[in-house]
Amino acid sequence: MNDIILFTQPDCPPCKIMKMFLQENQISFKEKNIKEDAASMKELTKKYGSYSTPTIVINGQAIIGFEIDKIKETLSLS
Repeated sequence: MNDIILFTQPDCPPCKIMKMFLQENQISFKEKNIKEDAASMKELTKKYGSYSTPTIVINGQAIIGFEIDKIKETLSLS
């Protein structure tokens, strides 16, 4: 099982698409909204070196931006 965190923010169309993609593929994830939670923003920037959403972290590996193909590859989806 994969440990997945999805960093999002309101009014982010790629974030919504990423959530839909994960839900449609029945992939469980924890969503962290960087606008509502200052600790999540700090984690995103300090720990993962990202300043943009969506950023998805799969087993500790950050994928920054809307990189569906890279996410599919990391999760071994066809």
